[in-house]
Formats: sequence, C-alpha cells, structure tokens
Amino acid sequence: VQLQASGGGLVQPGGFLRLSCAASERTLSMGWFRQAPGKEREFVAAISRGGGSTEYADSVKGRFTISRDNAKYTSDLQMDSLKAEDTAVYYCAASSFGLTTTIQSRYPYWGQGTLVTVSS
Repeated sequence: VQLQASGGGLVQPGGFLRLSCAASERTLSMGWFRQAPGKEREFVAAISRGGGSTEYADSVKGRFTISRDNAKYTSDLQMDSLKAEDTAVYYCAASSFGLTTTIQSRYPYWGQGTLVTVSS
C-alpha cells in the first residue's frame, strides 16, 4: 500500500486546515500521526476500516475530525481551532487491523508526511 499525504501549510492560530491521504488500494483502519520538532511521533486520530469507529488523542479531541471514503481510498483529517502546539509534520498511515489502534507498530504503511505550521 502506498500513501500520499497532502494539504499542509501555514495557518494562523484559530484557523483550520484539511489534510488528505490517498491510498493506492483499499486499506484496513487508517490513522494520522504527527511529529513536532524535537519530539517523538505521536498518535493523533484513527478510523476503522468501515469508518464507523474513530479515536482521537486527548489533545485534539473536539477540534480534529477524521473521515474516510472507501470508494476513493482516501482519509481526511479536518483540523479546526488550530493552536501553535499543533505545528508538526503530519503522517497518514494504514494499519494491519480493522479496528482503530493508537499503536504505531500496528501501522506497516506510512505516507511521506506533510508540514503544518500554526503561527501568526
């Protein structure tokens, strides 16, 4: 499975961005992770194979929304009310599980990352 993430950019605090991830084929559960400068990569959000179950990191709950379109092999991450601490490289990933998972080692497929910078 090949994944291509897009949609990153520069946005002011309080603004929004929508990230997209295009897969080369149908996937099981999908997730978004991020890595801020000088920090380890962390879980952001995940969505199950069918899209009926989602999971979020506490830091983004209520602000970010993950979705997927299985007909198009895509997953999106809508990010609202962005904060400076959301600045990071965001990665989409496809797991080997049908249900959501926050564990990075369960994601064998990764996209190249897209940079999100939240700054005034």
